Amino acid sequence: MKNLKTVGTALAVLGGCAAARCCLDRSSRRESSYCRGQIRLTALYNENAAFNLPLPKAILPELSGAAIGAVWYFRTRSPIGAGLILGGGTSNLLERLMNGRVYDYIQFPKAPGPLGRFVYNLADLAVLMGSVSLCLFGEVR
Repeated sequence: MKNLKTVGTALAVLGGCAAARCCLDRSSRRESSYCRGQIRLTALYNENAAFNLPLPKAILPELSGAAIGAVWYFRTRSPIGAGLILGGGTSNLLERLMNGRVYDYIQFPKAPGPLGRFVYNLADLAVLMGSVSLCLFGEVR
């Protein structure tokens, strides 16, 4: 049952990420703000690793694969959290392998500290929520 929750959540995230990419106009560079400036949609292509870390591009697929394997191993702690991480990580990995870069489009300009500078995508947010879930709500066995 836990495997079904994990795989189902991962597939839902993959589908949501694909739908979001299809719905957003990639050719447009104009920005749109929502929720009184709390959320901004802006187009950005990230050719580096997360948070624009300058890691060699050749090792990114291997690092992603290792991370996905580790999350699958610990999925019994929080099946839905693991599914969020697996779905988001797989979405970003597939996009990077197919396009050589990841399309980011959500910014939270009024977020505290440096978080407001970064631009994210739905997959990034799923990985973040899954990580928090795995750390906070997972039971250690």
